[in-house]
Amino acid sequence: MNLFSKPLKPSIPLSRSSAFTLLAAFLVLRSRVFTIPKDALARLKKVAGVNQNAAQELAEALQQVYTKEADGSKTLLVPYRNTVSKVNIQPTPTEKFESDAPYFPEIPPVSQTKPNVDSNFLRQLRAILFRIAFPKFRSKETFIVALHSFFLILRTVLSVGVARLDGIIVRDLVRADGKGFLKGLGLWFLLAIPSTYTNSMIRHLQAKLSLNLRTRLSRYINDLYLSSAPNLRYYRSDLDGIDQYVTADVDAWADALAGLYGNILKPSLDILLFTSQLSRTLGIRGTLLLFGNYYATVSILRAVTPAFGRLAAVEARLEGEYRAGMGRIGRESEEIAFYDGGAREKDILSRAYLRLIKHVNSIYKIRIAYEWTEDYVIKYMWSAAGYGLIAVPLLFTRTKRSLGVQTGAAAGEKPDDAVAGRTETYISNRRLLLSLADAGGRLMYAYKDLLELAGLTTRLYTLLSNLHNLQPLPPSSTDSEDVVELDHVHIGIPRPRGNNQDINIDGDGALGLDLQSSNETPALVKDLSLVLKEGEHLMITGSNGVGKSSVARVLSGLWPPQGVNSQVNRPSDKGRKGLFVVPQRAYMVAGSLLDQIIYPHSYAEFLESGKTLEDLMKILEMVYLAYLPEREGGWTTRKEWRDVLSGGEKQRMGMARVFYHRPKFAILDECTSAVSSDVEGRMYEHAKSLGITLITISLRPSLMKYHTNLLTLAGDGSGRWSLSRVGTAEELMGIDREVISLEAKLAEVGNWERRVKELDGLLSAQEPADDDTVIV
Repeated sequence: MNLFSKPLKPSIPLSRSSAFTLLAAFLVLRSRVFTIPKDALARLKKVAGVNQNAAQELAEALQQVYTKEADGSKTLLVPYRNTVSKVNIQPTPTEKFESDAPYFPEIPPVSQTKPNVDSNFLRQLRAILFRIAFPKFRSKETFIVALHSFFLILRTVLSVGVARLDGIIVRDLVRADGKGFLKGLGLWFLLAIPSTYTNSMIRHLQAKLSLNLRTRLSRYINDLYLSSAPNLRYYRSDLDGIDQYVTADVDAWADALAGLYGNILKPSLDILLFTSQLSRTLGIRGTLLLFGNYYATVSILRAVTPAFGRLAAVEARLEGEYRAGMGRIGRESEEIAFYDGGAREKDILSRAYLRLIKHVNSIYKIRIAYEWTEDYVIKYMWSAAGYGLIAVPLLFTRTKRSLGVQTGAAAGEKPDDAVAGRTETYISNRRLLLSLADAGGRLMYAYKDLLELAGLTTRLYTLLSNLHNLQPLPPSSTDSEDVVELDHVHIGIPRPRGNNQDINIDGDGALGLDLQSSNETPALVKDLSLVLKEGEHLMITGSNGVGKSSVARVLSGLWPPQGVNSQVNRPSDKGRKGLFVVPQRAYMVAGSLLDQIIYPHSYAEFLESGKTLEDLMKILEMVYLAYLPEREGGWTTRKEWRDVLSGGEKQRMGMARVFYHRPKFAILDECTSAVSSDVEGRMYEHAKSLGITLITISLRPSLMKYHTNLLTLAGDGSGRWSLSRVGTAEELMGIDREVISLEAKLAEVGNWERRVKELDGLLSAQEPADDDTVIV
């Protein structure tokens, strides 16, 4: 072509080069290059002031967390890039959970361990999608799906255009048409602009859809899981590794669903449109062969596809076990260090990790045969079939006449034009067939992704079903008078739901509760009846394991009372909080030092209460923690307080919360065991001076003088109990009986020691030698 054979032009003359140099210098002088340092200095000064204000705003946002709106919603204050981003959160109403519960019935364990693409999967997916992910047709998620679909369709249309343009460019090259070639090349670059933008938007919208789905699901699950009384699902749910469910599984499900939509819609559109385009040149016979190729591919790959859904569900469960093990070490690091149990914990973690790795390796081995078959079928069989399909109109069908196979004047065109026409058709069809093969491969991959989505859907549905099917605790009437009353209450250990067999009577471990009481339920306390008015302080005592903490659980509403006519009355929260419980194991919330005192109040509720930092300092003085603000760096200091504070400091912080909330009744469950007796006594006296009626669970006899009533639980397993007034003859006689019983047991110590020596002598007797004669 003469276009590329023209001689190069001579270089630019020196005078023209000098003119360009002068023009460039003039533009530089007219520009703001020399003012950049001054502008930068001014901006730095401005940014310094902005940063100072931003730092103060960030500190306030970290402390406040959210603000309440007039419509009942909350606006979260999220620190983001040295600014505070405000996000309005609409809480999920209780009516929504009640209406959704019928759509999440319990599923049998077999369905949990063997998920598949069947009617159960479709029912579970439909419930999650249309009850949670897309609750309304007019939603942001629906708009993203519609926009995503538009770009997917546009991508397919552009692919057809690219295939045609590719054939035209090659045709012009074969014809040696330079003008047409340059025109086609220009169209190629113009077509690349919407094509690249479309590809970017497809990826962006897919990620955006995944993020929105995760956000909506996370908010729904958090509102459902962290429900208040009478549900308390976070306390009663028995799912192992629930943190894996709420975090990793939700994220994986959102990614899988968002990716699957694009991986199914676009290949399906590609197959539909590309087949329609190819059928115009392939003829009926070629089109039938094309559909036969589809059927053969699907049959082969379905025959070799493993149960990816079940494998994904097992992998998620093993990931949860390993993650839970790591979390347990982080929570109990000090206790493990005291026992020097690092080696033992490493063995436990290694076992959990090796189980996970063994399963993942088995998945990789299973995928070898599947992916080998898939690549062979999609890449090579489809390519070979593509060559054959392209040859059909040229060799066997009538279409070859339309492609210029005939020669001579009757054809009406030159031989070069006939070759160019066949080349154009071949290139276009080949590109379409390659795109068709790619679409078929992605559609087959989508089936594997669909199986994995089935496993993740089953995991997510199991979580939602478990939370929805936890029946609320039976209501207990709240007396208008400020009293605590137990009327013919049997206290037994509720049966755990599922396979959770770890029952902790006097500890603080949570368990899934089965509210259906039966005669087989072990009874800790039988037919307990008492009435406690304000100012009548009660101390509950008894040996370990008799159910003292169980009484606190029933009083606070964590456990349901048992018995036919049992009833629990608690004081109302009018004016002051009715009942406040301080557990034995002190809990330190994530937040500032101020948050530790006001918990479970938020900073906004602290401001509404009218209390000030001076009031909080007085409270710290009452619990002998006035040095903390100065030692830790102020009220807004945020630390891992469970590691910063000692055991005694954490327990005194629990008492500080009692003084802050000033409830009518306070249940203190061994919450001062790490505090010295003198400090403990002063705190008890101060609590009584604030008008707080104390219900203390303790084995310390020194605390008895701060109470007016004594409830003693029998330690013989009979469920018996006795209630007496402190300081009365009855109570003294009870103490005398305990003393007599202990003295009687001490008197038998000598007999026990002699018996132990006799047993040691019998057990340490030497075996007879081989040459000894043993006479029986």
